[in-house]
Amino acid sequence: MKVSLLLTVINAKKTLPITLRSIGEQDYPDLEVVIVDGGSTDGTVELIKLFAARMEGRRGCLVKWVSEPDKGLYDAMNKAFRMSAGDVIAVCNDKLCKSNAVSKMVAALEQGGADCVGVHADLVYVEGERVIREWRMGQGRISEGWMPGHPTLFLRRKVYEKYGLYDTSYRCAADYEFMVRFLKEPENKLAYVPETLVAMFYGGTSNAGLTNYLVSFKEGWFALQKNGVPHPLWITLRRSLRVVLQFGKRRNG
Repeated sequence: MKVSLLLTVINAKKTLPITLRSIGEQDYPDLEVVIVDGGSTDGTVELIKLFAARMEGRRGCLVKWVSEPDKGLYDAMNKAFRMSAGDVIAVCNDKLCKSNAVSKMVAALEQGGADCVGVHADLVYVEGERVIREWRMGQGRISEGWMPGHPTLFLRRKVYEKYGLYDTSYRCAADYEFMVRFLKEPENKLAYVPETLVAMFYGGTSNAGLTNYLVSFKEGWFALQKNGVPHPLWITLRRSLRVVLQFGKRRNG
């Protein structure tokens, strides 16, 4: 089962080496890495070239990449998907915490049965080496304000083929709307690996300050409404409360 890891970057010289190092350490034997760069000018492209050259001789690993202007994050994610060929797709813009992270996710997906369309795990938000927020996913329902962490999500390709790609009209919450789109259907099940397998760099599109958070709140409510999920405002409030409680698990140092 081929796994495609999708990376979307622009001027990411500071964090990209961490991401690429964690991918290069994976023990999974059939890996495709797709990198869409938005036209970086800070040395990011040179890092991508070095990574591609280093991985070229690794058996079972293929690197595809492009550097050109795009219309934003979600347009780049859609472009990366179209470049990919994997049976399983994961967006990987952060750090995989263990060298067997991909192997664990694929094993859980395979064990999940015919109605298992994907798998997710736990994550932490980090600034440098400091963990500032823990996200223990567990299992749940949209109606409870629950949603898996998108950076940990590995999905069968058929999910994208059936439900479509990311809606580029969203500024912050296209990933949330995408997950609502297929998780509102009760037949779509996710397996769960109760381990921290992803460390997310703090300051992403939906968590970089109050303004972006408010946009994300509004867009999350609209995503539920658009997809016909009952009680969208109540669910969005419950989801926000979950986020506040996660910050209560903040670590020091």
